[in-house]
Amino acid sequence: MEAVALSRPETLLNRQILDRQRHRLCRADYHRMAEAGIFSEDDHIELIDGEVIDMPPIGDEHAGLTTQLNHLVHRSGIKDALVSVQSPLVLGEHSEPEPDLMLLRFRADYYKHAKPRAADVLLLIEVADSSLSYDRSVKLPLYAQHGIAEVWILNLQDRVVEVHRNPDGQHYRDTWLARAGDLLHSQQAPDFSLCVSELLA
Repeated sequence: MEAVALSRPETLLNRQILDRQRHRLCRADYHRMAEAGIFSEDDHIELIDGEVIDMPPIGDEHAGLTTQLNHLVHRSGIKDALVSVQSPLVLGEHSEPEPDLMLLRFRADYYKHAKPRAADVLLLIEVADSSLSYDRSVKLPLYAQHGIAEVWILNLQDRVVEVHRNPDGQHYRDTWLARAGDLLHSQQAPDFSLCVSELLA
């Protein structure tokens, strides 16, 4: 009994030490590291909640679908929105993910002088194959937390589009699946609609 009683505070102390030693990177740290050459241009990484996350290589279908989405957005003739493909999004001081595609509010400088933030995002789309669990459990709560109103996850494993709307804390109040044969309309960018079969036949 005494050994158990002694081990518990030791374990708690170790956890407290580990928590104090953990250093969350801010965006300024992250960019200084990049400028110093710690990361190469070929590294596929994201800053998420102060940690540098290695992303899996983008597969052929993932890359092709991102290109196809870009084409479909332009073909739709959407007005008053800009398309951003695999570019950084600023979410507070500790996160800078790079979503596969975003529709952004139009800005005359095309975001040359400041990266987009959550309030600039009309629609965010992630293409998810091997990254599905990560996109759902890590990135989606982050997007909800920062108030991104509409997120679509193109789930290549199950061949569906997971639609998430109306953020509430780290969750979305409205979540549903669009399947082959469905016509999906963006709530935040009404000019844009997507035939699911065209992507995920």
